[in-house]
Amino acid sequence: MLLGLIFSGCSKHGYVHLDYPLPPEIYLADDIQTIALVNRSLTRPEDKQGKVLEAIVTGEISGSDRLASDECLKGIFDRINGYRHIQAVLPPQTRLYGTGTRETPELLDWELVRNICDASNADALLVLETFDSNSDVLLTTVTNQVTAALGGNAPIPAVPNQIRVSVQAFWRLYNPVSKTIIDQHQAKSFLTFNGPGGNNLILPPPEALHNTAYEAGRSYIERFLPSHYTVKRDLYKKGKGSSKQAFKAAFRSSEVANWPGAMDSWSAILSQTSRKNAGKASLNIAVAHEVLGNTDQALEWAKKSYEVYGNKLGRDYAKILLHRKSLE
Repeated sequence: MLLGLIFSGCSKHGYVHLDYPLPPEIYLADDIQTIALVNRSLTRPEDKQGKVLEAIVTGEISGSDRLASDECLKGIFDRINGYRHIQAVLPPQTRLYGTGTRETPELLDWELVRNICDASNADALLVLETFDSNSDVLLTTVTNQVTAALGGNAPIPAVPNQIRVSVQAFWRLYNPVSKTIIDQHQAKSFLTFNGPGGNNLILPPPEALHNTAYEAGRSYIERFLPSHYTVKRDLYKKGKGSSKQAFKAAFRSSEVANWPGAMDSWSAILSQTSRKNAGKASLNIAVAHEVLGNTDQALEWAKKSYEVYGNKLGRDYAKILLHRKSLE
């Protein structure tokens, strides 16, 4: 669990960001340690004429998909290679002919899968089955139309000032031993690029398609990697009366991650102050316990903050912790 920064200011509350782990979408078996990468999205030479026509219609740069599809594999290679026990490798046969379109090809022959894996000492074969790209011009019409409407004039056509490059890829992960498909997934990724605006026709920068394809590869392989989600926890940095300075000192300790020291200060407040300050201190102790990974103790103190001292923030925090425990 990673700890974020605490932000303060003039508010009576400070807060802390916590990152909690999320499991991967797809689990790889322990015996899958080396993955071979193959690009099967290529068009046969005799099929290229139809592919060029489609490229003109969809806004794709003719012939660019052949190079950009390799960037998909590079994105996977850079993201997964060396992660814990997993290694990505490029086999001697890295390119295969497929449909060359968005039409999904039939499964590879299992003997071919086995041969490719054996040639690279791989435990599984990840294949980019299809790859297709498009570019969409994004128009900025709202400002011009509103301005024209207010002046009683007809809308003025807007000049494009952004272009969005999208990539659609379909993946399959083959297990040559069990002859099963570990995963198959189709995803669409896009990046938006700014143009010069004005009266100039916008064109995608030379690196646009390659960058989008690279990110598409990285995005796909994230399905096999753990991630995290970020939560925000409020805590009190100010008290009233005789406990005012004690709250400030405890909060300063929390700002430098001295949570045990902060908890000692908040605990001392409980026996020498008003119920309101005690409720605030109890809430802060609950947050400190969660930061330190003690969810059960955090829940106990959050409940105490509300049940004993009537702190409503403690009630809301207790509900959050109960929900989190139900998901674990």
